[in-house]
Amino acid sequence: MISAFRNTLAGLVVAAAFAPAAAMAQDTKNQGYLVDFNSNVVTAVGGTVCVRDSDWTPARAAAAAACQQCTPDLCTKPAAKPEPAPAPKPAAKPAEKPKPAAKAAKPEPQNMELKIELQGIPFNKAEMTADNKKELDEFLATEVKPLTTIGAVIITGHTDRIGSVQYNKKLSERRALGVKDYVVSKGIDQKLIFWEGKGKAQPIPVTKFCENKMKRKQLIECLAPNRRVTVEVVGTKMKPAPKPKPDAKPAAKPAAK
Repeated sequence: MISAFRNTLAGLVVAAAFAPAAAMAQDTKNQGYLVDFNSNVVTAVGGTVCVRDSDWTPARAAAAAACQQCTPDLCTKPAAKPEPAPAPKPAAKPAEKPKPAAKAAKPEPQNMELKIELQGIPFNKAEMTADNKKELDEFLATEVKPLTTIGAVIITGHTDRIGSVQYNKKLSERRALGVKDYVVSKGIDQKLIFWEGKGKAQPIPVTKFCENKMKRKQLIECLAPNRRVTVEVVGTKMKPAPKPKPDAKPAAKPAAK
């Protein structure tokens, strides 16, 4: 089971085939990323994309030891070197022959992060509702299926705050496993799936207004958004090739008088 995962999608991909029981650890030098026991950041899709966990933020990414490897755009850039003095202009060259038209650019792979949150799982139950399954089916068909490759699927179970920490931890794990089995039944390779249960540790902010002095039925209904499972998918999708620009038309000559 994995002890740390990403919480928010936003940038990038994971290894194309991990062992599901692979142990992960946290490293303060690379906080916000999944690392192995050798403190190496876990990567995917040919080692080009780092896997984020739920602690990832842009500030932590910029401070991480693996910043240049994982998010070079966020790293502090060195001061630009002064530009050298301009070289003397060369003698004018004879006009070159027109170049042949450029070939159309080939499509390139694009890193993708997809996420869905299945809320409203019945109180004290691990099974999804019919609406949860319908929502997940649509997500898999319209967003996940078009991916060229899938690097990893991260499934995280959650509970509301009613009940003990130990009980809710086990319940959240059962919810994550239930969704994992459902996703596998839809054709996703289980070797690409990571799962864990967070218990009641990560409530949705709006449920802070659900007061314990409410009647039990009312409180259970109020806390329904916390009874959820999140499914995150990272992979690649081919970018469409840009359309070639049309050749510029010559200016029209004025009509003869």
